[in-house]
Amino acid sequence: MTTTNNSRPPEAVYIHIPFCTNKCFYCDFNSYVLKDQPVMDYLRALDREMELTVEKTPPGVIKTIFVGGGTPTVLKPDEMAYFLASVRTHFPHWAEDIEFSMEANPGTTDPEKLAVMKAGGVNRVSFGVQAFQNELLTGIGRIHNVDDVYRSLENARSAGLDNLSVDLMFGLPNQTVDMLAESIRKALELKLPHYSIYSLKVEENTLFHTLFHKNKLPLPNEEDELQMYLLLMSSMEAAGYNQYEISNFAKPGMESRHNITYWRNQDYYGLGAGAHGYVGRQRHINIKGVNPYVEATRSGLPRLDAYPISPQEAMEDFMMVGLRMREGVSDTAFQAQFGRSMEEVFAAPLHKMVHAGLLEQGGGTYRLSKQGILFGNDVFGEFVGALTEV
Repeated sequence: MTTTNNSRPPEAVYIHIPFCTNKCFYCDFNSYVLKDQPVMDYLRALDREMELTVEKTPPGVIKTIFVGGGTPTVLKPDEMAYFLASVRTHFPHWAEDIEFSMEANPGTTDPEKLAVMKAGGVNRVSFGVQAFQNELLTGIGRIHNVDDVYRSLENARSAGLDNLSVDLMFGLPNQTVDMLAESIRKALELKLPHYSIYSLKVEENTLFHTLFHKNKLPLPNEEDELQMYLLLMSSMEAAGYNQYEISNFAKPGMESRHNITYWRNQDYYGLGAGAHGYVGRQRHINIKGVNPYVEATRSGLPRLDAYPISPQEAMEDFMMVGLRMREGVSDTAFQAQFGRSMEEVFAAPLHKMVHAGLLEQGGGTYRLSKQGILFGNDVFGEFVGALTEV
C-alpha cells in the first residue's frame, strides 16, 4: 500500500549505543555494563549497518538524529569522534536547522568529550537526572549525585551547547510529593528549554521487579502518585512550559522534534543493537546482544525481525501515539497517510471517549481532555482492534 507517508525516505535517524557504567535498578532497556565490552568493534559494526541501510534506502535530507542508549556519553573522546564521523559519512545531507540529540548521564560529560560532540554536530543534550535528592538517586541505582548534575550542565553550556533537557522521574521508592516538588523547583531554577518527566514503571527483568514481588519496594500510593503528576503539570504550566506530550514540557519552539516523528507515526531509520526502525510501512527490530550484533553485521543487516505493518495496524498506531501529544490527531494528517477519514474508521471509540469526557473534538482534531491526560492508557487502549470497518 503506497501512501504519502512513505513515498520519501525517512528524515529522522535513531542510533543506539548500548553501553552503561552500571545497570539502574529500574532499567529494562537493551544496555550492557561497559567494562570489558568490545566498544570499537561495536562502533565499526554500526558503521557497517549504516552503510548497508543507506544502500537499501538512500537517505534524503535528515532533519533529526537521536543517539540513545544505554549512555552514549560513556564513549571516550576518540570513540565518540569515530562514531560521529560515521554518522556524517553515511547521512551527509543535514537540514540547516537539524536537531541532533544525544542522551547523557551527569558525570559522563567532561569538557573534552563535549567539545568532540559539538564538533561532530551534536546540538542538543538530554541528561538523565531523575531526582535532586542523593538518597533517591542511590536508591534507584544511579551513580551520579546532584553536584554532578550542576557540573555537567555547566560543562555543556561552556562547550556552546544550550539546547539542553533533563529527565526527572516520579513514583520512585521512598519518594514523597514534597521531594518531587523540590526536584521540580531545582530543575526549573536551571531555566532549561525542555523537561521530560516520567513515572516509574516496574518492568520485568529488573531488580525492582524482583523486589516488588518480594514486597520490598516501598512505592508511593496511588493517591500520592496522582498528586505528583498534577503537581508537575501545574508547576510546569506556571513556569511557562507547554505540556506538548503526556510526559514532555517545553518552551515554545523547543519541543523534541525527533520524538514528535514517533508520535506522528512517521518513518525513521533505527540503527544499532536492539534498535527499532520504521521505513516504508515496514518495522524492524535488530539483534540485541553486543557480540551477536557485531557478528550479524558481517553478513548483512543485523535483523532479529522485520515485518510489514498492515493498514489497520498503522491506523491504530497513528491514533495511539498521536493522542499522546496535546495537539492531538488531525483528520487532515490521517487522510494524508491513509486516504480515509478518522471518523469513517474509528467512529465508535472516538464517540465513546468524547462522551466519557476523555477526548475533546474541534476543527477536525481529537485531543485528550484534561481528565483524559490522567487516563491516557485507557483512551489509547480503545483503539486497539477497534476499526469500525476494514
